[in-house]
Amino acid sequence: MRRLGKTRRTVRTVRTARRRAWAAAVAVCAAALATLPAAPVHAHGDPQWAPKDTGSPAVRFRGLAAVDRHTAWLSGTQGTVLRTGDGGASWRDVSPPGAADLQFRDIEAFDARRAVVLAIGEGEASRVYRTDDGGATWTESFRNTDAKAFYDCMTFFDRRHGLAMSDPVDGRFRILSTADGGRSWTVLPDTGMPAALDGEAGFAASGQCLVSAGPRDVWLATGGAARARVLHSADRGRTWTAADTPVPAGDPARGVFALAFRDRTHGLAVGGDYRAGQPSPDAAATTGDAGRSWRPAAGPPPAYRSGVAWLPHRRAAALAVGPTGTDLTTDGGRTWRTLDTGSYDTVDCAPDGGCWAAGEQGRAARLEH
Repeated sequence: MRRLGKTRRTVRTVRTARRRAWAAAVAVCAAALATLPAAPVHAHGDPQWAPKDTGSPAVRFRGLAAVDRHTAWLSGTQGTVLRTGDGGASWRDVSPPGAADLQFRDIEAFDARRAVVLAIGEGEASRVYRTDDGGATWTESFRNTDAKAFYDCMTFFDRRHGLAMSDPVDGRFRILSTADGGRSWTVLPDTGMPAALDGEAGFAASGQCLVSAGPRDVWLATGGAARARVLHSADRGRTWTAADTPVPAGDPARGVFALAFRDRTHGLAVGGDYRAGQPSPDAAATTGDAGRSWRPAAGPPPAYRSGVAWLPHRRAAALAVGPTGTDLTTDGGRTWRTLDTGSYDTVDCAPDGGCWAAGEQGRAARLEH
């Protein structure tokens, strides 16, 4: 995420300031987290995270794709991609060659062999790779050549159709589209995209700032501007409508960081202020009308949360994760309670009920009941 100014010099200045602010926030957050207990605080009968050793303590995983209880993909810093097929007992490094300088902030997997990973950043740092053989080989299918674009997240409707989103270019969010499973990409026309607010952008924090449900509906989360919004398209990204959310904004570090939709109608939004020590009141919201309107959670998570996922086969249950803990809702997002105090950046659940989380210091975990 970054803001766009009126001149190239302004753009570069803001980008540099944002990177420095983010790095400082991460450093402060890491120091604070070192003093926090990692032990779960779950009540009797609650699900709990079972940590899995990835063997990559220097990597921060913000990309996660849960295939099932046994299979999951992770992506993160240093161009790292890992895959497990045995429930996290072992992890195979399947990173694309020559990608050590990239940050893979989102990964979408169709099964144990096919996956698409997104690298974020300015200009050519934004790239997409696809594998069809479990990560043994990768093909670069997109490299951004527009210095004004910065890609944050991607999502797939099915095994063929998907989208990726960039922060605003010339005043509007930019959308990439694929119809062949991520093997090729096309920039969609922006005529159906509402104008971005001053300073508005997406957060590449968990791979969940762009999410889909069903064959055509997709939602885009924003922050950094005076209002935190959610944009919705019902035609695979051709036209969009925007709705304000009650999640606090008004600062480059605040807004909606992650979305999750149980179906095309019921959705959750979480976020807040990612800077360590900053309060994040009202950092969760719900919708029951496909994102046309949003209501604040009556009992929101106690701090900033960067990832959220519905629990399969439980219509009203979901998890939200962040650097200071995991929260559980059992009433559709109206109230949340802390389940665990470990640090995770992203969470994802598979149709068979397998839920995974990942984050800093190579952390990964699977939910156990």
